[in-house]
Amino acid sequence: MYQLYGYQNSGAAAIEAALVLCKVAFRFIDVESSAEAALELSQLNPLKQIPTLRLPDGSILTESAAILIHLGLAFPASRLLPDNPVDRDQAIRGMIYIVTNAYAAIGVIDYPERWLANADEASRQNLIAGGRTRLHRSWEVFADEFSAELYLDDDTPGALDILAAVISRWAGSREHLRRTRPGFSAWLERIDRHPTLAPVFERHWPA
Repeated sequence: MYQLYGYQNSGAAAIEAALVLCKVAFRFIDVESSAEAALELSQLNPLKQIPTLRLPDGSILTESAAILIHLGLAFPASRLLPDNPVDRDQAIRGMIYIVTNAYAAIGVIDYPERWLANADEASRQNLIAGGRTRLHRSWEVFADEFSAELYLDDDTPGALDILAAVISRWAGSREHLRRTRPGFSAWLERIDRHPTLAPVFERHWPA
């Protein structure tokens, strides 16, 4: 059985949604629920990053894009990755874009002290503001470059859709996109409402 380490309102929601689409058994381990779970995560992933996924054979996968690519290749019937090689390449490109641009900027916004030698409050706020500007611009570029890769009404959402729907929820990105890229914003909301994914998202972001 897969074991997914994460917590509510985190990037682990993307992997949980993918596992549901793959129709495989898994256990969600909330690392905020106990010191034992947190210690276990630190032993599996020295950076204590989530999501972290333990595979049924006991091996460990970290990094959201790597986990999603693994699941897409291991369970092709899930349609997490497109069958067409050209489309698959673009989906993988889009996931790498999200983790290297949007996810990275969120790390700066949430933990500015990690990037500052002297984390005085003025420096923290300046870095947070710059990180948010960079994040929102990154989503604008994503909307312009990758909207054609997202699923349409009758298709099954893929790994790129899931990752975009999850990571865009933070640091005011959805609000920014409603103003600047309304068509892309509507796409994200359609992914949110997908009948298979909606229960996962509702567990992480209760109304």
